[in-house]
Amino acid sequence: MIPTITAFAQSPDRGQGLARDMAVRWALEEVDQPYDVRLVSFAAMKEPSHIALQPFGQIPTYEEGTLSLFESAAIVLHVAEPHQLHLPQNAKGRARAIAWMFAAKSTVEPPIVERSMALLLEADRPWHAERLTMLDERVRTRLADLSRWLTDRDWLENDFCAADIVMVTVLRRLSGSALLDEQPTVASYVARGEARPAFGRAFDAQRAIFTGSAA
Repeated sequence: MIPTITAFAQSPDRGQGLARDMAVRWALEEVDQPYDVRLVSFAAMKEPSHIALQPFGQIPTYEEGTLSLFESAAIVLHVAEPHQLHLPQNAKGRARAIAWMFAAKSTVEPPIVERSMALLLEADRPWHAERLTMLDERVRTRLADLSRWLTDRDWLENDFCAADIVMVTVLRRLSGSALLDEQPTVASYVARGEARPAFGRAFDAQRAIFTGSAA
């Protein structure tokens, strides 16, 4: 059965592969799973039919037969579980990979998103510079922690897995930022993820919506 995911009809990232359906697309591409995409407007995301799939009125959602899921990391985990490429099959490896997925969304992403929102919405506030300095330091701390872990490692664990999909998509929110450049080990890790053919296919599919070339 071909699953259906939802994505922004008009993504705020202007086709840069930063919307949260990117991780789901990448996971599906890694396991060669065809999928359909239903584009939704911001207004449609607040309608009852979408709220029934995503209680918070966001994207992505995932529908497969009678199963419906929300939250990108949860969807990636669901896609990953049947595939050894995507998730270690031994119990300890699987548990560690899932822990890294939680870390990406719960520990690494929050200060990155908060910083992004400050840059977007608070630049005209008199306290903006002071707040941004604080947020930058929070992000630097997380990146330094991650850099230490990635020393002498290509991926979070022994082999590429679902956790790397979630972590790389989180870190890509810093693309073009000096903060990422300050940590070459982390920047190289992101580049390895972006070099995967499945990432390229997912990126092109998401960008095609913005450019109007999607089928």
